[in-house]
Amino acid sequence: MSAVDTPEAPQLSTKRERVGWYFYDWANSAFSTTVVTVFLGPYLTSIAEKAAGCDGDACDTAVIHPLGIAIAPGALFPYTVSLSVFLTVFVLPVVGAIADRSPRKKQLLALFAYIGAAATAGMLFLTGDRYLLGAALFLVANIAFGASVVVYNSFLPQISSEEDRDRVSSFGWAFGYLGGGLLLLLNVVAVLMQDTLGMTTGEIARYSIVSAGLWWAGFTTIPLLSLRNRPPQEAPAKGVNVLTDGFRQLWHTLKSLKAYPLTLFFLVAYLIYNDGIQTVIALASQYGTKELQLSDDVLVPTILMVQFLAFAGALLLGWLAKRYGAWKTLLGSLVLWTVIIVIAYFLPAKEPLLFVALGGGIGLVLGGSQALSRSLFSQLIPKGREGEYFGIYEISDKGTSWLGPLLFGLAYDTTRSYRVAIISLLVFFVAGFLALLAVPIRKAIEQAGNTPPARL
Repeated sequence: MSAVDTPEAPQLSTKRERVGWYFYDWANSAFSTTVVTVFLGPYLTSIAEKAAGCDGDACDTAVIHPLGIAIAPGALFPYTVSLSVFLTVFVLPVVGAIADRSPRKKQLLALFAYIGAAATAGMLFLTGDRYLLGAALFLVANIAFGASVVVYNSFLPQISSEEDRDRVSSFGWAFGYLGGGLLLLLNVVAVLMQDTLGMTTGEIARYSIVSAGLWWAGFTTIPLLSLRNRPPQEAPAKGVNVLTDGFRQLWHTLKSLKAYPLTLFFLVAYLIYNDGIQTVIALASQYGTKELQLSDDVLVPTILMVQFLAFAGALLLGWLAKRYGAWKTLLGSLVLWTVIIVIAYFLPAKEPLLFVALGGGIGLVLGGSQALSRSLFSQLIPKGREGEYFGIYEISDKGTSWLGPLLFGLAYDTTRSYRVAIISLLVFFVAGFLALLAVPIRKAIEQAGNTPPARL
């Protein structure tokens, strides 16, 4: 076994492998950006409204009945996002435990990536009033997406040292926003040219969603060629297969968290504030369309701008973390998130310039807050258990939040007001800030058996 193949020497990872790792962010961000953030929410809502026999404002009292449950058409997408997370609670930690014990981690990444991409491309058949098909495909795609990112994140401690972790993580996020933004740019061009193309807004949305699945599958080949499998630090017990051992290890992980209470405390803080971040990402398009009454000509280019600003913002916050410490920089980003939610509540309808300005603020804090959360958490994990811990971490990451969409959906379902729904998200950023502030981060890193970087 060579030195570069051992997990004890992550600093010896090659530049080629790190660039390949960045490219999975480039590949999967198409799903987050084009599908979750922009097109699927409004498109699935329009499908549900058609099934309810109404359109737009006429849907204030209409209902649909998925699985016999009466809900407002506008609540279908947030409820579906919430359900997907409920299911991932049982899936992702097991995936992480399996990844830690498998000598074929790269192949696991491929399996989940291609399942998610196939489900996304399958939305080609999401037409008419087939809202149940759309919800089912999204459930599969979102769960597979989360599972693939668990495996992907577990590579981070193996390809970067403690001192370099913030930079590598920030580059990954930045690369992802650049890739997601590039595909969205192509879809924006299609939206602006829909009359020339002879297509309706719905057809553009559907083909844009399908393009994200193809993009995701195509660019996943790059990390699969670059990343290297490493021998697991702990193999499954003799006579026990990896899947069975994964379930056993999940229970062991949950029990072992008691030995790392500060890691658990950070995880709780992250789950709180990241629920708010992911809900904003997933439902911003629906809020802009339904409450602010903005057309796709305004909405889609604004979200595109957010992607490229998030690229710059991830690098900017990475630089600030190097100068002032990741923990302090992350706390500052949560203050900005709180301000953004308050502004969104008071934002008047049909004012595109104000919406664009708000999007600029989101872009500057979006990528950085996520990148620094990932790099901080990676330093709170005992060595050799990256996959199982990132499995728990990933439950609330990248559009798989649970409480946020549920609260948003309940607030809208009860009041039929998107403004009440959006302001309800304040609780996640305020509570998350206070919880993160209470974490003694240097002590938490040392408690996990790792060496703290010079600045925190």
